[in-house]
Amino acid sequence: MARKYFGTDGIRGRANGVITPELALKVGQAAGLVFQRGDHRHRVVIGKDTRLSGYMIEYAMVAGFTSVGMDVLLLGPMPTPAVAMLTRSMRADLGVMISASHNLFDDNGIKLFGPDGYKLSDDVEMQIEQLMDESITKKLAGSASLGRARRIDGVHDRYIEFAKRTLPRSLSLDGMRVVIDCAHGAAYKVVPEALWELGADVISIGVEPDGFNINKDCGSTAPETLRSKVREMRADIGIALDGDADRVIIVDERGHVVDGDQLLAVVAQSWKEDGRLSKPGIVATVMSNLGLERYLAAEGLSLVRTSVGDRYVIEQMLAQGYNVGGEQSGHIILSDHNTTGDGFVSALQVLAVIQKLGRPVSEVCHRFDPLPQILKNVRYRSGKPLDNAEVKSAIKAAENRLNGHGRLLVRSSGTEPVIRVMGEGDDRDVVEEVVDIVVSALSQAAAA
Repeated sequence: MARKYFGTDGIRGRANGVITPELALKVGQAAGLVFQRGDHRHRVVIGKDTRLSGYMIEYAMVAGFTSVGMDVLLLGPMPTPAVAMLTRSMRADLGVMISASHNLFDDNGIKLFGPDGYKLSDDVEMQIEQLMDESITKKLAGSASLGRARRIDGVHDRYIEFAKRTLPRSLSLDGMRVVIDCAHGAAYKVVPEALWELGADVISIGVEPDGFNINKDCGSTAPETLRSKVREMRADIGIALDGDADRVIIVDERGHVVDGDQLLAVVAQSWKEDGRLSKPGIVATVMSNLGLERYLAAEGLSLVRTSVGDRYVIEQMLAQGYNVGGEQSGHIILSDHNTTGDGFVSALQVLAVIQKLGRPVSEVCHRFDPLPQILKNVRYRSGKPLDNAEVKSAIKAAENRLNGHGRLLVRSSGTEPVIRVMGEGDDRDVVEEVVDIVVSALSQAAAA
C-alpha cells in the first residue's frame, strides 16, 4: 500500500507548506497513541536542527504528544544520531528529530525512532498514517492524564562522552589540525567541543546558525568552503557534516574530497585487520561505486547492496548480521555503536585509523580509484515522469548502449520531487552519453 505521508526518511517537505503545525500535531498524536504500550508513564524525546521552522513544528508536536498523555523532553538542537542514542539511554518510548537533513532551511521534516533507537518499520509508519487520517477525539487523554513538557540540560555532554567512548582509550588527536564544518546545523556546539577535548587543534566553520543558513554553501553537500579552509590553514584533515549530522565527508590535506565509499573501505579494512567485523563484508546501496566492490573483493570481503536510504542499509545489516554499512553520500552505520548514521562517530573511526597508521589522510583515505560515475537530477512539479513511454524507451536504449559494461540506475527521490539518474562504467564518454539520453527524455516529460 502506498504511503501518504512518510518517505524514505520520515516525513519531509516545505515548511508551513507540507510540514504544517496541523500535520505536526497529528503526527504527535498518532505516534503517541501507537507507542503507548503498558501502564507506565510514557515519554518522548524531541530534538531538532537549527531551521527557523523548528520552533513551530516542535511546539505543535508537544501539543500532540501531551494531548494523548505522553510526557515530552525537549533536547533543543542535537544531531539525529544523538536523538536516537538518547531515546534508548533515557528509556523513552519514542524519539523525534525535527530536520530535513541536507536540505535548505525552507524544508523541514519529522524523523521518528522507536524505543530501541532504530527508525520505524514501514508497518509502524502505516499504523501512524492510518491514525493521522482518523478522528481520535475519543482517544485523547483525560484532563488529569495530559502529558507534561520540559527542556532538559546536559544532553550535549552525554553525547560527547558517548562519541568519545567509541575510540580506544589511548587515542589522542594531539598535534592534529582539524577543520570541522557543521553546516550551521544541529552539531554546531557538540562536535567542535568534542574534537577539542580529544586534543585536536580545531578550526570551526558553519557554526553560526541564524535559522536560514543551514546547509547553505557549506556542509557535506557543498564542501568547497571546507576545501579552501583546509588549504588555507594547512590543516591535516577537514570534516564536513550535514544539517542534522547523520552524514559525513572528509577533505584530505590537499583539499580533495573523500566520499562515503572511500570511508567505508577505510573502516572495513581496518576493522577486518582488528578482528572487529562481525561478518566478512559490509552493506551499501546501489549507488556505491563499483570500485568499492572490487576493492572489497580483493580484501576478501563481500558487498551486499540495498535500495537507497540508510534505513534499508540498517535493515539488511540487522537481517544478515553485518556491523558496517553505509552510503556513498556519507551515511555510515556502525552498529556496534549506533542504530543510525552518525557523521561524527564515523569521522572519529577514520581519525583513529589515520592516527594508528601515522600517514597523511590523502594516503589513508584513498583505497581505490572509483569508476567514472555520473549523477544528474531532474526536478519535476507533478505527475510520474518515469511512467512516460518516451522515458521508458530512453532508459532501454541507454541500457543497450552500456551493453553490460556499466550500470544505469534511474530512481525517484524519497525526500523531494526529483528523479536521480546515475550512470557508471569503465568508459566515461559512454557513461555521459547514456545519462544524457535519459535526462533529456525526463526533462521533456517533466516539462509537459
